[in-house]
Amino acid sequence: MLRCILRAKIHRATVTESNIAYEGSLTVDEALLDATDIKPYEQVMISNLNNGERFETYVIPGKRNSGIICLNGPTARKGTVGDIIIIFSYGYYAENEIKDFAPVIIKLDEKNRIAK
Repeated sequence: MLRCILRAKIHRATVTESNIAYEGSLTVDEALLDATDIKPYEQVMISNLNNGERFETYVIPGKRNSGIICLNGPTARKGTVGDIIIIFSYGYYAENEIKDFAPVIIKLDEKNRIAK
């Protein structure tokens, strides 16, 4: 049996842009994707701490070290610039993989840099 387990989390990202005209997705600073091993076009779950919205989309890489977190297309209706969101990535793991598994979790500061 495979279990769906949290694989990576970007905690307290601040939405920096919103682009309703884009076809869809979530743009994330490429450095944050690298830090969590979230791949371009990978499915993610988003939870908006400001309004309670929870939705799925996929990520596209944004300019490295820019701090960009941009809601694109229909996801732009799920939040506004300045909202705080959590980005979750899940994976399927066999029972023997879960025993020693720990997700990668990064916490961000107000400029979307990894907090120390």
